[in-house]
Amino acid sequence: MSTKDLTAKVRSLKELEALIAEAQAEAESIKDELKAEMINRNTEEMTVDVFKIRYKTVKSNRFDTNAFKSTHKELYNQYIKQTESRRFTVA
Repeated sequence: MSTKDLTAKVRSLKELEALIAEAQAEAESIKDELKAEMINRNTEEMTVDVFKIRYKTVKSNRFDTNAFKSTHKELYNQYIKQTESRRFTVA
C-alpha cells in the first residue's frame, strides 16, 4: 500500500470511529432516559409494544486482588501469570 492509500485508510478509520462514538453516546442517552422513566414509575420491568425492558439490581461477588496481594504477597506471587498482547492505536 502506498503512503497515500495508508493516509486515506487512517482518515476513513478515524471518521468511522467518530461516527461510532456519536452513535454510542446517543444510545447511552436513550438508555438513560428509559432508566429514568423506569425509576420514575418505580418498576424494574416494563413491556413496551413488543419489547420487554428491565432495569434490575444485580449483586455479584468479586475477588479483591489488592487486599489479597497486600495480606498474602508470597502466595499472590506464586499465582500471577504474565501475559503478552499487542495494542493498536492511531493518534
